Order: sequence, then structure tokens, then C-alpha cells
Amino acid sequence: MTSLDTKKANKALFLNTFAFTICFAVWLLNGVLVTFLVDNQVYDWTSIQVGWLIGIPVLTGAIFRLPIGILTDKYGGKPIYTGLLILCTIPLYLLSYANDFWSFALCSLGFGLAGTSFAVGIAYTSIWFPKKKQGLALGIFGAGNAGAAITTMIGPKLLFYLTDGKTNLDGWRTMPKIYAAALVITALIFFLLTENKKPATSSKTLKSMLQPLKSVRVWRFGLYYFLVFGCFVSFAGWLVPYYTNVYKLDLATAGLLVSAFSLPSAITRAFGGWLSDRQGARKVMYWVLGSSVALSILLFIPKMDIFTTGKGINAKQAGIVTEVTDTYVKVDNTKYELAIKSNHLENADNEFHILPVKETWQEAKVQVGDNVIKKQLIVEGKTHIYFQANLWIFVTLVILIGIIWGFGMAAVYKHIPDYFPEEVGVVGGIVGVLGGLGGFVCPILFGYLLEGTGMWSSSWILMFILSAICLIWMHRVVQKMINRKVPDLGFEELDINFKANKKIT
Repeated sequence: MTSLDTKKANKALFLNTFAFTICFAVWLLNGVLVTFLVDNQVYDWTSIQVGWLIGIPVLTGAIFRLPIGILTDKYGGKPIYTGLLILCTIPLYLLSYANDFWSFALCSLGFGLAGTSFAVGIAYTSIWFPKKKQGLALGIFGAGNAGAAITTMIGPKLLFYLTDGKTNLDGWRTMPKIYAAALVITALIFFLLTENKKPATSSKTLKSMLQPLKSVRVWRFGLYYFLVFGCFVSFAGWLVPYYTNVYKLDLATAGLLVSAFSLPSAITRAFGGWLSDRQGARKVMYWVLGSSVALSILLFIPKMDIFTTGKGINAKQAGIVTEVTDTYVKVDNTKYELAIKSNHLENADNEFHILPVKETWQEAKVQVGDNVIKKQLIVEGKTHIYFQANLWIFVTLVILIGIIWGFGMAAVYKHIPDYFPEEVGVVGGIVGVLGGLGGFVCPILFGYLLEGTGMWSSSWILMFILSAICLIWMHRVVQKMINRKVPDLGFEELDINFKANKKIT
């Protein structure tokens, strides 16, 4: 690349990333806004309805990524990105007039198109860079998902200001208007400062452009992206009500902690692109999926306050109960000492505990004058088990899994321009569709899991199952490659052709 080409490429990358950041902030608006409206009893929506409203914009942003990617390959990024930004302002502005669940859902479907900006940006970014630099470039572009942190960090404070400290709750309606104005300004900047560029395949027919979708490789990448991106998006919205309900935090603090989850993944996504360029995506994905399995297990352990039966005392011989006190029971001349309750867990919630703590004691089950037989239970054991699920340990684990998923996002997308250099918009679009569907499906599943189990942490067992499936599938493919003496080219190299070999999937 000449110095002029490099300058143009870097400029395109910067503007792409900036526009994507703003779009991502808009895309995840409902995570903060819906939580605020429900917490302040503006609307009486159930946890399932909350899950739907968080997921609906993600659905639109997912299913339209493929057609938007095709349009980008056909006409170039400048007109498509500019048009998309302007189009999203309309339903976003109308959201300020929503008064019930269905009007809110309909507007959310509209502004959710902001999520398709990812497909535009992937295609428009990759075309400016040579193959050896595309991993880093796409990783930097993907760092625009830090827009989620903008909404979760600034959103609660903005709502507090707009509602005059929650004294005028109807002031929330100004927030969508502010976001709509940001989209208009971004569209103007993008239109005035960018230069359009199209791939060599822009003249291809739709059928030929969709040809790569017959490769199972594309769909495998989509499953991985369902996890590392879709679940990231899900929790960027779901963690706000999670923190306010489980840890009783205010909305501003919850938003700040969710930002701590979102921001590092943006940074690691850029680094993940660089690392994938040098180490290969197979190594990165093994590490990502293995870590996701382990962390999901740790995060699943819920906050617990359990009372159960402990070790009791049985009569050594038959007799009559002659004494019953708080410290012992006496049957004839035999004295049975009781474990006394210490009450040391009364302030456990205000203390710092990494592991579960317990307290055991015993209580008499008999009274003076009772006839007891040998081996009869005369003293019942009690056990109190308390697991704090400490907030700061939980936050640390959540940040770690967000960082790991950031590496995974870059690793998945590193290979699209490598193997589909002229169909980045199409392939990136379908992989993005599947990833975006994860962001739509998971919040809804989280809501049903919460209703069914009563545990907020049930969402993490879903992450464990999904991570394990991805890891097992990837490992099986790699093992089959090794067994067939395929060169060590990375798990992405195994292109499955159903006509030639239907066994390797």
C-alpha cells in the first residue's frame, strides 16, 4: 500500500468504527431504558416482557445483516451506511411517544436496524486493507461494540437528569430524541468525509454472491459468533436488571458495572485481531471456549441462604427423659450434650466471604417425661449454609468472560476475508445474523429461565451448555483433521463439502 492508500484506509477505519460505536450505543438502548421504566413503575412489565424488549432490537439488527451485507458488496459502504443511519432515526424518535408494550416493541423493531451497521462496517473496512492487516483492522472496527458501554455508563445519569432526579418520570421521552439526533449528526459526518469503494464482485448476481453460504464452515463460524458476540450483547442489556435485583444496586451503579463488562471486550477485540493474525484462530478459539466453559460454571453458583437438617443425636438406650435444657438432654442417667447456635452468620452479608460458610447447631426433639426407645432421634441437627456470591468477585468474573469473548469475536471474523475475500459482506452478514440472533434469543431465554427457576444465575448455565457445545464441535473437527493427516492449517481450513464427504460435520 502507498502512503496515500494507507491514509485513506485509516480514515475509512476511523469513520467506520466511530459510526459503529454510535449505532451500537443505540442498538442496546433498551437495556438501560426498559430497566429504568420498570424499576420506577412507569410500566408494569414482567421479566419475560423485559427480556423481549431487550431482545427485539437485537432481532432486527440480526436478521437484516445479510441483506445489508449484500447491499454493501453491491453498492459500497458510503451510501448504505449513510442511508441506514438516517433510516434508524425515525423509529428511534417515535419511541419517545410510546405508551405501552406493543408500541415500545414496534419502535424497537425499527431502531434495531442500527445493529446491521456491523455488516456494513465489516465489508467496508476489509476492502481497504490487504489480507495480512485485515485481522487487526477488523478487530479495531469491532471495538466499536464499546458503544454498549456508552449507553450503560451515560444512560442512567442522563435519565436521572432528564427526569429531574426521578421527580418527573415522563422526562425519559427526551432520551430517544437525543439518540436520534446523534444518528443524524453521525450520518452527516460519514457522508461528507468518506469515499465510496466497492469490491470486485459488485457486478455478480445475487445467486453467485450467496454461493459461499453452502459451506458448513460459514455456519460453524456463526455458532461460535452466536456465543462470543450474541451472548455478549445479551448480557450488556441483561446485566443491568441483574445487578439491580440480585445485588440491590441503583441503576447508575449497575450501568457503571455493565460498562466495566463492555469496555474491556472492545479493547481485547482489537488485540484479538492482532493475535489471530500471528498465532492463528484455532489457538485463540480453544482458549476462548475453554475459558468460557470454566467461567460459566463459576458464575452459575447463585447467592444462597439454605437451612437444612444436620447431624442429630440418637438415644443410646431406652429410658425416660429427665432433663431438657439449651445445652443438653438427659435420658435417665445418660447426658447428651447439644451443639449451641453461635449466630455468627447474622452479619455474613456485610462481611467478605469467597467460599460458602456454614453454622451448625442442635435442638431437642423430646420433652421431660417422654419415653424413648433405643436409637430414637432425640436431638435434631440444624445446618445453615450461606454463600454470599460476593459482588466484587462476581463483577471480576463477568469482566473476565467479557474480555475472553472479545478475543473470540476477533478470532471468528479474522478468517472471513481470508477465505471469502470477495464476499465479505455476504459471509460476514450471515455470521453476523447468527451472532445477532444470539443477542435476541438469549434475553428471552433468560427471562423464561428466571421465571422457571427463580434464580437470576440460571442464565449462566445456558452459557456453559453453549460454550461446551462449541468447544466439543470444534475439537471434533480438529481431531478428524489430524486423523486424516490434514496439514495443520487451523480449524477453519476444513471446508466440508457434502457431495464429497458427508461424514465430517
